[in-house]
Amino acid sequence: MAENDWKARLGVVFSTNPDFNYTTEESEPSVETLPVGKQNLRVWIEHNHRGGKTVTLVKGFVGGEDDLKELARELKNKCGVGGSVKDGEIIIQGSHRERVVELLVGWGYVRTKPAGGK
Repeated sequence: MAENDWKARLGVVFSTNPDFNYTTEESEPSVETLPVGKQNLRVWIEHNHRGGKTVTLVKGFVGGEDDLKELARELKNKCGVGGSVKDGEIIIQGSHRERVVELLVGWGYVRTKPAGGK
């Protein structure tokens, strides 16, 4: 991080000490991503609390946020729809459970199963 990054100091109260040196802690835990064959992914269809819209959820990914976002990007691209990553889940717009399971198994996520939903 930059030495004088003002955005990191937004929550700091004013200090009258002229020698005060504000430091931030880099507390991002680095999570090791499990290998593709060891991931236990579950694919759900859900439409509750989403304004009547149906979404496909992929749950159970163990790994870093960047790897999760990359997997979500590939799934959205192959399904031709939008979506996002939130709270460790991949959200794909629409009902694409079978297609998502087929893609994940094809990419080596052999422990992937459809679960719950309609």
